[in-house]
Amino acid sequence: MQHRTTDELTAAIDRLRDAPRDTGRLEMIVRRPAVGEREVLEVGELSLEVGLVGDTWRDRPSTRTADGTAHPDMQLNLMGARAIDLIAGDRDRWPLAGDQLFVELDLSTAGLAAWTRLSIGDAVIEITDQPHRGCAKFTQRFGLDAHRFVNSPEGIELNVRGVNARVVVAGTIRTGDTIRRV
Repeated sequence: MQHRTTDELTAAIDRLRDAPRDTGRLEMIVRRPAVGEREVLEVGELSLEVGLVGDTWRDRPSTRTADGTAHPDMQLNLMGARAIDLIAGDRDRWPLAGDQLFVELDLSTAGLAAWTRLSIGDAVIEITDQPHRGCAKFTQRFGLDAHRFVNSPEGIELNVRGVNARVVVAGTIRTGDTIRRV
C-alpha cells in the first residue's frame, strides 16, 4: 500500500476533530502475543496485573522506568479509529500500529485529559500522562509523512498517535462495546 502524504493527512484534520467526546465505541481489540504478532479479538479480558490478557505488555522493557521493566501507566495503548483509518487505510492494516484498543472517541488533550476514567464493557481504564508517539516501527509501516503528522504540534494536541492507559477495574470487553466517561 502507498503511504498517505502530508497533504492527505492534513486535509482530514477536521474529521479527526469531530470524533465523539463523551460516549464512543470500541472498534477493534488487538492482542500482541509475541513481538511482531497480532491477534484481532472479538472479546478480551482486561486485568489489573497484565493489561489485556495474552498481550506481551508486561514483557516489554521500558526506558521510562528506573529498572527497565514494563511501565505500569502504559498497560494499554488506545488509538482513535478515525486516525488509524486515515493513516492505515485498509482496516486489515490497523493492527500494525501496535495498539490494543481502537476507539471511536475524541482522544485529544482537551477532550480526554490524563486521569480520566472510561468504562468499556465490564472494565474501567484510566488515561495516563505517559505520551504515546510514533516510533521507528510506526514510520516503517505507515511512512515518514504519517510519523511527522502524528508528532506535529496539531497531531500531539489531538493525540493522533493515541494515548496510554492502565486498567483500574478488571473485566470483559467486546468489539462494539460503548465507551463512557466514568
